[in-house]
Amino acid sequence: MIVIGSGAREHALAAALASGGHEVIVAPGNAGTAAVGRNVAVPSDDVEGLVELAVREHAELVVVGPEVPLTRGIVDALQERGVRAFGPSKAAARLEGSKAYMKRFCARHRIPTAGFEVFDDPDAAERHVRAVGRPLVVKADGLAAGKGVVVPDTVDEACAAIDRIQRQRELGEAGSTIVLEELLPGEEASFHVVCDGRRAVPLAPAQDHKRVSDGDRGPNTGGMGAYAPAPVVTAEVHRRVMREIVEPTLAGMAADGSPFRGVLFVGLMIERGVPRVLEYNVRFGDPEATVLVPTYGGDWFELLDASARGDLSGIDAHPADGAALAVVMASEGYPGKPRTGDRIEGLDAVLPSGAFVRHAGTALAADGSITTAGGRVLAVGSHAATLEAAAGAAYQAVGLIHWPGEHHRRDIGRRALNPTRSST
Repeated sequence: MIVIGSGAREHALAAALASGGHEVIVAPGNAGTAAVGRNVAVPSDDVEGLVELAVREHAELVVVGPEVPLTRGIVDALQERGVRAFGPSKAAARLEGSKAYMKRFCARHRIPTAGFEVFDDPDAAERHVRAVGRPLVVKADGLAAGKGVVVPDTVDEACAAIDRIQRQRELGEAGSTIVLEELLPGEEASFHVVCDGRRAVPLAPAQDHKRVSDGDRGPNTGGMGAYAPAPVVTAEVHRRVMREIVEPTLAGMAADGSPFRGVLFVGLMIERGVPRVLEYNVRFGDPEATVLVPTYGGDWFELLDASARGDLSGIDAHPADGAALAVVMASEGYPGKPRTGDRIEGLDAVLPSGAFVRHAGTALAADGSITTAGGRVLAVGSHAATLEAAAGAAYQAVGLIHWPGEHHRRDIGRRALNPTRSST
């Protein structure tokens, strides 16, 4: 089988599939995936090249990790060549590929989300913000590699974001249309369900940490760590998310002629037990996947393959198997211009029981050493009976690994581990 991508998400999925006895190819992969499968240097955005690879290798199943190939229609292209693929069609991937489409979909199908307006004209957008008189969240309509959402503190900051995105085109065509959205109060959570077009199998609710520094300070990143399960998703909240969000989403996509298969990642804002949709993603979160994989109690191949076949009826939802926590170790300069090429020391150290290392931005050097090759370099974590035990082992493992300029957060899981302090 083939796993497409090169991040910690893909390393986690490839390791899970390989542990089940499956031969795994990862395209393009990283230094970590090379240890659990065979890397093939086809970029994850090369749809034609990836389809040809799958056909040539007679792939039993293709698991698509990142959003870009999904929004470009790789699942459709694979199916046309008779290759089974895990992920949504191009039409269904619009839930992530277009913020405007997603918001209008929610409004049409009465799925709870923040109030919004869509603008193609920056002058009209600025007038709207000033008329409202308070800062609105500014979202680029298209994919922007995690840089398309600005949460301003003032009206002037919101207008400046509109100028950068729409007039200066800092994000290219992704920002030609923007969504202005009400800022929702509450606590965020990542809710993943594996879908077959009609049914959904929920995974453990997780929580990501987007800000670069402790205490949720500093600029946004692709994610500095995650843990699961997240206690903000109580049993009642879980039921509400399935009933009020997931089920209407699947029904709405089917009614609109784009039934959703693959993993639906619902970004939630939860306030006083009431969940609302911040965004949809049509792939596993990264780093969330690194904690979802060990906490799922079933067989990963059976789950992904059943989704791709369009029939999850034989797959049971499993309660979270213990808890997992992962810490992202990043390069100097991240999330701006990360330094690369540093040799990573300590990867051969003996890890605490339950600990794991998932590679993201890594590469194999000519001398066989492993070097940094991106901003987020490793997701180092642990799976244990309790979140406290997982956090302890994860940070012990982090302490064994180092390179010049490395930085990481020291408070992953803080809302669950120290809720009183986190709420202040």
